[in-house]
Amino acid sequence: MLATVSLPLVGISLGDVSGIGPEVTAAALALPAVRRALIPVVFGDGPTLERFPFFRRHARVEPSALSRVESPTVVEVTRLAAKDRVPGKPSREGGRAQYAYVTAAIDAMRAGHVDALCTAPVSKEQISRAGIPFMGHTEVLAEAFGVEVMMMMDGPRVRIALATNHVPLSALSKLLTVDGLTAQLKLLSRSLTPVVGRKPRIAVLGLNPHAGEGGLLGREEVEVIGPAIRKARAARVDAHGPIAADGLFARPDEVGKRYDAVLAMYHDQGLIPAKALDFERTVNVTLGLPVPRTSPDHGTAYAIAGKGQASCVPMAEALLKAAQLARPPARGARPGPRRPSPRR
Repeated sequence: MLATVSLPLVGISLGDVSGIGPEVTAAALALPAVRRALIPVVFGDGPTLERFPFFRRHARVEPSALSRVESPTVVEVTRLAAKDRVPGKPSREGGRAQYAYVTAAIDAMRAGHVDALCTAPVSKEQISRAGIPFMGHTEVLAEAFGVEVMMMMDGPRVRIALATNHVPLSALSKLLTVDGLTAQLKLLSRSLTPVVGRKPRIAVLGLNPHAGEGGLLGREEVEVIGPAIRKARAARVDAHGPIAADGLFARPDEVGKRYDAVLAMYHDQGLIPAKALDFERTVNVTLGLPVPRTSPDHGTAYAIAGKGQASCVPMAEALLKAAQLARPPARGARPGPRRPSPRR
């Protein structure tokens, strides 16, 4: 008799119901590759999900009744009025609901009811307008679990992690510290070791143009980034740099062959090349959490919400990555080839 292989339970927070989150989630979950990889547990709005045949076919529970399930399940967190769930027209109640889906999913993570989390796009602006201070999923999850986390853009050609997230450029010099960068390099190495099957080789970018030119164009490379790399290497982290960003990404096809990951110093330094190299298949991964979290690398896209124009490929990639990270390969295993993009 063949052994039964249990699929990971992937929690999905629906994001802004007035954005493309509901439609791309429904379309992605209907793909055979996604259905074979995971069991979805969707935290969202009842009436919104009733619009999609995929969700009408499956069980519904209230958040308080959720436990570990064996089949696709809808957790009905809200039942929004029709005026608060119109595609392309965000509302204050919708903003409040977005946050409720995330917190319900976090409760499920804590209780062990899901093995990973995939978050559909939210609007920071709409959540804030609802009176809830919100800088992003990464920050909320870090606070909820009381851990240091790191954002990593995991693409088919390169993985790029961020030393800082949603902060103004004027604050970068004070936020970058030797101990902080050392800890992040250790976290990045520790998180990727089971994924790549060995200690990952990490490229560390400089902050200033030309990586500071030995201190001529800024002192951060000399006084902070360089010492952090040396401390991390002393702790057996395979880190290299500081490297000028323009030089590293001048030959993008070579980056992924030479390095398993790149540590960028700030948001746009990392996200611009990540999105330029492969926007649809790059997945936002939060490292450092007790349960893996992923997200597609796009926003709510109000302008096309409800029009059938949104691609489900980014959401499918995020779901497949969540399932993969929930069950990483055995220690010492060689990583397989990068998976081709799922088709709609």
